[in-house]
Amino acid sequence: MVDSDTDHKNVNIDVKDGDKLQNGIGSTESDKSSQKSNQPQIQPAIIPTTGSIVPFRTSDKNQIIREEQYRPIDPERGDGVVDTFHQLPPPYSINESQRADFEAAIELTGYGKFHYILLAICGLVSTSEEMDVISMSFILPSAQCDLDLNTHTKGWLNCIIFIGMMVGAYAWGSIADSLGRKRVLIVISFSNALCIVASSFSQNFGTFMIFRFLNGAALGGAGPVIWSYFAEFQPSHKRGSMLSFMAAFWTIGNLLVASMAWLIIPTDIGFETHDFVYNSWRVFLLICAIPSFIVGILLLYLPESPKFLLSCGRFEEALAIFRGIYVTNTGNDPSMYPVKELLIDDKLRAEFEEVKKPIKNKYKRTFVNIIDKSRQLFQSPILKFTIVSIVINFTFHIGYYGLMMWFPELFNRFDDYAEAHPDVKDVGVCEVTNFVVKQNTALGHECNDDIPSTVFLESLITVASALPANVIAILGMDRLGRKFFMVAGTVSAGICSMLMYFVSNKIENLIVSATFSAVISCANAALDCLITEVFPTNLRATGVAISMVAARLGGIIGNVVIATLLDTYCPAPTFIVAALLAGGGLMCLFLPNTTRKALS
Repeated sequence: MVDSDTDHKNVNIDVKDGDKLQNGIGSTESDKSSQKSNQPQIQPAIIPTTGSIVPFRTSDKNQIIREEQYRPIDPERGDGVVDTFHQLPPPYSINESQRADFEAAIELTGYGKFHYILLAICGLVSTSEEMDVISMSFILPSAQCDLDLNTHTKGWLNCIIFIGMMVGAYAWGSIADSLGRKRVLIVISFSNALCIVASSFSQNFGTFMIFRFLNGAALGGAGPVIWSYFAEFQPSHKRGSMLSFMAAFWTIGNLLVASMAWLIIPTDIGFETHDFVYNSWRVFLLICAIPSFIVGILLLYLPESPKFLLSCGRFEEALAIFRGIYVTNTGNDPSMYPVKELLIDDKLRAEFEEVKKPIKNKYKRTFVNIIDKSRQLFQSPILKFTIVSIVINFTFHIGYYGLMMWFPELFNRFDDYAEAHPDVKDVGVCEVTNFVVKQNTALGHECNDDIPSTVFLESLITVASALPANVIAILGMDRLGRKFFMVAGTVSAGICSMLMYFVSNKIENLIVSATFSAVISCANAALDCLITEVFPTNLRATGVAISMVAARLGGIIGNVVIATLLDTYCPAPTFIVAALLAGGGLMCLFLPNTTRKALS
């Protein structure tokens, strides 16, 4: 935290005055004046630094003079200079146990109440994100008459949110690396909620598509930013299990949305006039917006990421947050927090110096930062990680969303076939699909949006099967490692995808779908850990964002291709998804092992 390049003035101290200094507040000007008249001046010797930043020592071995100074970042000031420096405590001696780098500082805060509150709020962000994405799969069968949908337009409605997320992920992730995680998350949450509400009032396909795109653009930043934010509060020995725990909130989101769909959509709730319809699936959408409003309010009570603050040179703010976490976790006085000095290495110092470069216009600074961070991701040594994470996310999400988003539609098609052929017990997915396509062609424009409640119940069972899988991931992520769960999950999911072609009845289809949901959830938890941990702090949100762009592109292609091939060449989707999932999962072997390792 001390800059070896800084011109240091003579420092006059009285060691007895150390008792007067608390919580980072230096001595007053009057104190300094009285000291100046009574004490000889001591010129500190400046020691060049090569690794961690160490305090300055004078020739007097019994006295350590520490002049920790930092320059607050003020982008609106052209020269980046402020009137005064903020002097940090204390002039009394600091032993080695009171100095710590980021990982040691977060460890010494303890693990307790703060981290569980953080998990609950960040988990709710993840829950609301998944609810918004997956809700469309439950709306499609019910909205097909209101919005005049066919299989092709259903595919585009499924993927339009991913197009928005692809645009939003990169923009929001880059902004979060420049302006901070917390404020971006708050803006995202409220924007997302408002777009969902607006889409529920849309009366035609065009306006519904527009608001779903805007919903995706807001939602796109939630994933990369919330994972970076949450990971930067976790000690290394807990990070894997807690990131897996947060991944379980996706499953909770799936369960909530499936439960609400089962309870709301088949009912007659809502109202209708000559020019306006607000029926059950619209009410369902409106309720799905509630978690985002709640999250936006709760985020106001959380601190900024201390890792982000350190990368910006705001050292005292980071130390104050560590003290606050310590107080929340232990109930002790903040003065009892053992860390008095945060050590930084050359890499963090370089990031800080880059931030201090004067750029007069803060918006220009933000834009320059976005471009620069994106450029760094495609340069050695980060380039390899970027390419591998893009490939994994792309292939994984083609399979994940390509099948998961279509499960309710497949269940509905099985029910349609069973109603028309009550005596037929064994029938495959392709035969059922061919029947539905021919039936829709024969009926022409006649539309039926009467969806049996069993469709939603079967979807609920499918997503509920991921719960025990998430428990296994939480317990084993730091023991067996990220790569184990990634490879095992994606290969197993690929096998399930192939087996879907061979199912001969509705029960077998449900079993294979539920197994797919379980194993893909384990792989998803491992992927979230790997991609979050592999990028350095100053590039983490941007790196995760670019990976998420690839993921959304995979979701788009998965939905459009699955929708097209399902009706035109049924066997293809299951085998394509199987190959992509297994191949993409094995790509993780090219990434470094991040299990129980400190965040870079």
